[in-house]
Amino acid sequence: MGGTLFRTKSIEQSIRDTEEPEHALKKSLSALDLTVFGVGVVIGSGIFVITGTAAKDYAGPAVTLSFVVAAVVCALAALCYAEFASTVPVAGSAYTFSFATLGELPAWIIGWDLVLELALGCAAVSTSWAGYVQSLLESWGIPLPEVLLGPPADGGFGFNIAAFLLIAAVTGVIVVGMKLSAMVTSVVVAIKVLVVLVVIAVGAFFVKGANYSPFVPGSKETAGGSGLDSTLLEAVFGFTPATFGVMGIFAAAAVVFFAYIGFDVVATAAEETRNPQRDVPIGILGSLGICTVLYVGVAIVVTGMQKYSELDSDAPLAEAFKAVDQPFWAGLISFGAIIGLVTVVMILLLGQSRVFFAMSRDGLLPPLFCQVHPKFRTPYRSTVVLGLVSAVIAGFVPLDELAKLVNIGTLFAFVVVALGVNILRRTRPDLPRSFRAPWVPVLPIASVACSVWLMLNLSVETWLRFGAWMLLGVVIYFAYGRRHSRVTAD
Repeated sequence: MGGTLFRTKSIEQSIRDTEEPEHALKKSLSALDLTVFGVGVVIGSGIFVITGTAAKDYAGPAVTLSFVVAAVVCALAALCYAEFASTVPVAGSAYTFSFATLGELPAWIIGWDLVLELALGCAAVSTSWAGYVQSLLESWGIPLPEVLLGPPADGGFGFNIAAFLLIAAVTGVIVVGMKLSAMVTSVVVAIKVLVVLVVIAVGAFFVKGANYSPFVPGSKETAGGSGLDSTLLEAVFGFTPATFGVMGIFAAAAVVFFAYIGFDVVATAAEETRNPQRDVPIGILGSLGICTVLYVGVAIVVTGMQKYSELDSDAPLAEAFKAVDQPFWAGLISFGAIIGLVTVVMILLLGQSRVFFAMSRDGLLPPLFCQVHPKFRTPYRSTVVLGLVSAVIAGFVPLDELAKLVNIGTLFAFVVVALGVNILRRTRPDLPRSFRAPWVPVLPIASVACSVWLMLNLSVETWLRFGAWMLLGVVIYFAYGRRHSRVTAD
């Protein structure tokens, strides 16, 4: 049985599968489209929210350096993704890469992990979007009934109608076609980036040098968590966490890292790209570079406009402008957040449906998920089913704790992809690689080490929930996937 569990799917077979008429996806995306997708999914609630939390609670004005540190960690993973996606231009991202290097069971596990990451991410972001919409409607004097605002904090029934409708609408756009999705994303991303540039350009006039002093606040030891709330580092190694100081910069990096989540979704669209060997690496690395520059710019401005200890944790950018008596710009930022989160939901759902499509095409999930629409050439059934599931989750489930699973799922995928690059370099040195990650095997090993370090900073409760989800996935694999797999051992 061990031979079947770790049988790999050859790169050649993966590429041949993309040419089957009943499973062929339409190739319509360019490098610009992929870059826009990457920017669209990365610049979301993170840049509008997480900057204030990281500066106020962890690093002070030095949060700017935290964004740089997080960008370096992501760049290590991005280089690995770029090599894989250009070598194996097939839908499925880390799932497909794992199948080619680690085998069927590890590929299933990482695919199941991506489903968790993207489904909960889609639902969580749509819930954040709904919060902005509800606030806007209240300012117009037309508040929604309490029962339609989502489940109340103290329990009871509630349904988040705005989040549900957003995912439903986005699902329809994705079903119609990737090019339409790219066009919608391009327009929305242009608005979102313009708002971010306005924040930097206008906010620069209200920066006060005194707010940067001290740039690196003195270190403070914290009590840490207890029980399931403690990090794995605390629970296993007795590590005492600290905020501010030099260690605070790295602690904040673990927080702001999650503002970069999403660039890896670009790899899921490789099969629908006209020239994936060239365009996918450009899309992955280009979007990460653009977002890093914007994040650093926003961090510099917002910590200069308002003292870090006074920053708002929920809406730091908007509140910073209110603090300098600029309500118009504060309102514009809120509008940008509402518009910007639409693309995040769209691209997360798009990536999720492509992972399901790839797993179904290999026989590990029922065949209905790999059916392609005869006109639009998109995996419409998987898109509709997953869109409905995400919409229901967003409507009924408060996701404050579950959203943490998005973080651990992403980091786990980073680890697997980095290991896969080293393995494929050794097992298939003959493969043509239009993009080669530098400093292999050192760079992938560094990527694994950085990702594992950030995972260790997540709570014990998050690890237990992640383990439970993975266990459920293993059960489904042995009950269905292993017996229906279309892959033969290579």
